[in-house]
Amino acid sequence: MKIERFEDIESWKAGRELTKAIYSLTNKQAFSKDFGLKDQIQRASVSITSNIAEGFDSKTNKAFINFLNYSFRSASEIQSLLYAAYDLQYINKDEFDLTYDQCIKVKKLIGGFIRYLDLSNKK
Repeated sequence: MKIERFEDIESWKAGRELTKAIYSLTNKQAFSKDFGLKDQIQRASVSITSNIAEGFDSKTNKAFINFLNYSFRSASEIQSLLYAAYDLQYINKDEFDLTYDQCIKVKKLIGGFIRYLDLSNKK
């Protein structure tokens, strides 16, 4: 499939699903009252898709890869913040595992896309 718009990128689609999951979790009673943690994890989730979209309009693959690396690191940030949410009992173990696994999926897709763009640079 040819990528014509950032919405065609699989890692963007997976990031969008992750953002929906994060917002659903943070709307839960106890989590919603922890404004600092709620804001940080929501911002990190939105950062994934935003950086992919912004990077898509980069002039070079090298610049796009930089934005993809930001997205990758935002997914790592979410994974770390999920531990805080779990430790504070804002989310249960199943919610933690499911969302953590979504982060892994997003990171795998982003990592694969980075490798693809990097190889394209070397051709």
